[in-house]
Amino acid sequence: MEIDEIFGENGLLAARFPRFERRQGQEEMAAAVAAVLAGPPEEEVTEFLEEEAVQARVLVVEAETGIGKTLAYLIPAVLSGKRVVISTATLNLQDQIRDKDIPLVETILGRPIEALILKGRENYLCLYRWFQYRANPQRRLVDDPHLAKIDAWVKTTTLGDRAELTWLGDRTPLWSKLSANSSQCLGGDCPEYNECFITRLRKQAGSAQILVVNHYLFFSDLALRQSGHGELLPRCEAVIFDEAHHIENVASLFFGESWSQYQVVDLLGDLEKQGALELPPDHLELLKSDITALRKRTDNFSAIFPVKPGHFPLVQFVKNFGEEEWHQEVELLAFGLGRLADRLTRWAPLGEMWRGYAKRAEGLRDSLRGVAGEAKGETEGAFVRWYDRGERSLLLSATPVDIAPELAKSLYTGVSACVMTSATLSTGGSFSYLQKRLGLGDEVQYLKYASPFDYKERTLLYLPERTFPDPGAKDFRSAVSARVVELLYSSRGRALVLCTSYRGMEMLADVLEEQLDYPVLVQGMESKAALLARFREETHSVLVAVASFWEGVDVAGEALSCVVIDKLPFEVPNDPVIEARSHRVEEEGGNAFFGFLVPRAVLTLRQGVGRLMRTAGDRGVVAILDVRLLTKGYGKTFLRSLPPSPRCSSLDDVDDFFAADNK
Repeated sequence: MEIDEIFGENGLLAARFPRFERRQGQEEMAAAVAAVLAGPPEEEVTEFLEEEAVQARVLVVEAETGIGKTLAYLIPAVLSGKRVVISTATLNLQDQIRDKDIPLVETILGRPIEALILKGRENYLCLYRWFQYRANPQRRLVDDPHLAKIDAWVKTTTLGDRAELTWLGDRTPLWSKLSANSSQCLGGDCPEYNECFITRLRKQAGSAQILVVNHYLFFSDLALRQSGHGELLPRCEAVIFDEAHHIENVASLFFGESWSQYQVVDLLGDLEKQGALELPPDHLELLKSDITALRKRTDNFSAIFPVKPGHFPLVQFVKNFGEEEWHQEVELLAFGLGRLADRLTRWAPLGEMWRGYAKRAEGLRDSLRGVAGEAKGETEGAFVRWYDRGERSLLLSATPVDIAPELAKSLYTGVSACVMTSATLSTGGSFSYLQKRLGLGDEVQYLKYASPFDYKERTLLYLPERTFPDPGAKDFRSAVSARVVELLYSSRGRALVLCTSYRGMEMLADVLEEQLDYPVLVQGMESKAALLARFREETHSVLVAVASFWEGVDVAGEALSCVVIDKLPFEVPNDPVIEARSHRVEEEGGNAFFGFLVPRAVLTLRQGVGRLMRTAGDRGVVAILDVRLLTKGYGKTFLRSLPPSPRCSSLDDVDDFFAADNK
C-alpha cells in the first residue's frame, strides 16, 4: 500500500474520518519514513555487504505541533513489515501510543497490529517480591488499604504495569519494595518465573513487529550489548526515536557508570528483611555484623564529602582531599562490599536469592572502583567524573564527554534504518547542533515541517520593554513577580508559569498566592498527573512549575491560554558535565557559548513555548520576561527559533488580545 493511498486527499484517512484534513507535512514525512525503512536500492545493498560494517540510513525530521508525526512514522513502520522499535522519552507517550495511536492505526488499516509496549523493569510488579512482602506477619491486608488494593489488582492485571495503579502516589516508597528491579531478579531460579510479568513480556516481544519502548530501556539494552552482558530487547531492523532531542542526555547515563550510597542502603535493608525471615540464628548474627560494619563504612565514606548540596567535579575534590587518602577510602569501602559478596555467595545453597544479593554487592563494588578509580586523571579524557551531594545520599558518576563515538559504534551499525523526530531539533533554523552532538554524517537526510497552526492570528508573543531588569540585576525577581501578576490578571488566570529554578518558582508562587484571586497550583503539592487534572478542570487556575513541566504538558483549550517564562533556560555553566562538554567544544576550535550552551537553551525554550498551542483551535499569549532577547546578539537566534507570533511589549496589547475572547 502506498503512502498517498492513506494520507492523500482520497486516501483511507479521508474515507474513515469525514472531518480529516489533509496535511502536506504529515504526508511528506510519512513518505520519507517509508523510504528509509524500505532500504536502499538492490545495487546499493550489494555495495553495503562488501563493507565491514553496515551504516544505518538515518532520517532526521523536525515536525512541529500539529503535523501529526506519530501517525506519520507509525503507519510506515507497520506497512514496512519489518521489526521496528519505537523509542520515546517519556512513559506518557508510550501509553498514548498504546491506548490511542495503535488502535487508531488498526482502524485505518482495517487489521490488527502485532505491537507491544515495553517499559523498564522497575515499572512492573515482581510477583516474588510481592508475595514475600504480603506474607510478612506484621502486615495485614485489612490494616493497609494499599496492600488490599494491590492484592485485588494482582488477581486481574495481565501486564503488572505500575501505570495501572493511578491511585498510587508518584513518590511512594512502597513501589520500590515491589518492583521487578534487575539487581534483585532471581531469573530462571525464581519460583514465580513462569508467571512473571517480565518473562511473559519477553516471550511476546519475540513475535511482535512493533516494539514501543522508552529511551532509558533502549539505551540500557544497547549498553548491555556493547558490554557483552546479554540483552533486554530482541534484535530489530530499524529504530524510530520520538522526542529525539533527549537522546544525548539519556544515552550518557548508560554509556557511563555510577555508584550511589542509596544503592548500598537499599541492599542492606533488603538483606536485613530477608535474613530475619530465612536465616538460622548463627547465620543471622554474622549477617547483622556485616551489615553494621558496612553501613558504618558507607556513612564514613559519605562523610568525607562536603555537605553543600549540588553537582561538583570529583577530580577537584580528590585533589583537595589527597589522592592517596582517597584511594584508601575507596578501597576500604570496596573491600567491605567484596567481603559481604563472598559471604552471600557461600550461602547460595540456602536459596538462590542469596546469590542474587551477592551479585548486587559485587556490582556495587565494581561500580565504585570504576567511577572512583580513575578520578585522579584529568577530565579532558573520555569521561567527566563528578559527585552529587544530596541531603541524605551521595552519588558518584562517570559521564561520557562525547557520546557520538558510542552511537557510531553501537547504534548506527546495529540497525539498517534510524529515524529521529521531535517538535524541537533545530536551533535558529539549523540542525548543526544535533548533527555535532549525535555524530550524524553528511549523508543524513534532514527535513523540517513548520506547524500548520495559525500563530499569526491566534497568538501573541509578549516581551518586556528594554528597560526591564536583566536576569542578573538585583531587582529582577521582584520585577518578574509584579509583571506576572499583571499578565495573569489580563489572562484571567488560565496560565502555565514556567520557571528555570525551584527557588524562582517558590518565590513567585508565594507572591501569586498572596496577590491573585485565582487558584494557584504549584509543582510538588501533588503528583504531576493530579496537578494537570486540576489545572484542566479549574479553568481560571494558574500552574507554577519547573523542570519536567517544560515539556510533555498537553492541555488544549481555554484552560491554558497563557504561557509565562521567567527567563531564558540556560543551564548552570559550572555543572561538571556541562563544563566538560563546553571545554571539549573549545578544544576543538568552537565557541562553547554559541555552539553548545545557546542551542541547548533554545531547544528547552522551544519546548516551553510549545505548551501553548496544542490544537488548531487554541488561542493565547506567550510571555518571556527576559530582556536579553532584545538586548543581546544571541537573542536573535532564540527569536528565529520561535513560532511566527506577532510581538508586543505593551500590556495594553495583551489586554486587547484577551478582551477579544469576550467578543
